Amino acid sequence: MRVGVLTGGRDCPGLNAVVRAVVRKGVQHYGDEFVGFVDGWRGPLDGETVPLDIPAVRGTLPRGGTILGTSRTHPLDHPEGVRRIRENLAKHEVEALITIGGRDTLGTAARLADEYGLPIVGVPKTIDNDLSGTDCTIGYDTAVGVATGAIDRLHTTAESHKRVLVVEVMGGDTGWIALRSGLAGGANVILIPEQPFDVEQVCAWVTSRFRASYAPIVVVADGAYPKDGSMRLGPGSGVRLSGVGEWLAREIEHRSGKEARTTVLGHLQRGGSPSPFDRWLATRFGLHAIDAVHEQDFGTMVALRGTDVVRVPIAEATARVKRVDPKLYEEVGVFFG
Repeated sequence: MRVGVLTGGRDCPGLNAVVRAVVRKGVQHYGDEFVGFVDGWRGPLDGETVPLDIPAVRGTLPRGGTILGTSRTHPLDHPEGVRRIRENLAKHEVEALITIGGRDTLGTAARLADEYGLPIVGVPKTIDNDLSGTDCTIGYDTAVGVATGAIDRLHTTAESHKRVLVVEVMGGDTGWIALRSGLAGGANVILIPEQPFDVEQVCAWVTSRFRASYAPIVVVADGAYPKDGSMRLGPGSGVRLSGVGEWLAREIEHRSGKEARTTVLGHLQRGGSPSPFDRWLATRFGLHAIDAVHEQDFGTMVALRGTDVVRVPIAEATARVKRVDPKLYEEVGVFFG
């Protein structure tokens, strides 16, 4: 069988581990041939490929980024997009396509599979962990580890200078990275998009910490916003994320009189080598994805449920955003202030 593989959307650690597992099992167990489509959906749209075999994936397990390249191309925005993809799959004799991506990439995959009958199997990746069909996505654990390590380091400089340090982390419309890294890193305030925050309450928590002779760390997701709407419109508004950390530090300094600084982790969270967990998860997803191809279980996505890898419809997995449960946020509230 000849199988195509692509990685779409934003990069994250663990993508190469998926490709490696797909190719290794496909070649060794099924006798498959593979073709890599470059730069996400642009590859099948333009017919641009790279050779993909066992030598091509050798040594890629710990490598960050993606050897196939990626982009945020939306083929359904092109009037002839579906026709061009069909023609290019046929031209390269591709009988099935494994699509590794997040909400946008897999949302496109769901439509191409369900509405146009293309033979697609999905693999979930995104540091935001916002795909509802799986307990965990590739890249999330690594991002949390990077953020937690940064918070650990920032505690010492906060204490040395007796200042507030605001740490802005990624997450899009969700607060999974902020919640988990903030709790693991011992943050004193965690702010997420699912729970609009009260700036005065944040300042009260900060002041309370200083009364205990402790310099506080505030972790804020880049999509978080204040209740009064003074900073941004919130999730789904189309406002470009990032900037809330700087804004919040200025507000804290102005309202509390305490010196405040911001650290924006940005793309550090999605770069570099994947964590051991992400290598394990990505490898298992890859192994199960090529099995799904050979069982012709198209239109499905491999997913983690507990410790099991299962399959769910791609459309179902991308139908809604997986947000932080209010009860999970309530649990960490005991550490605020």
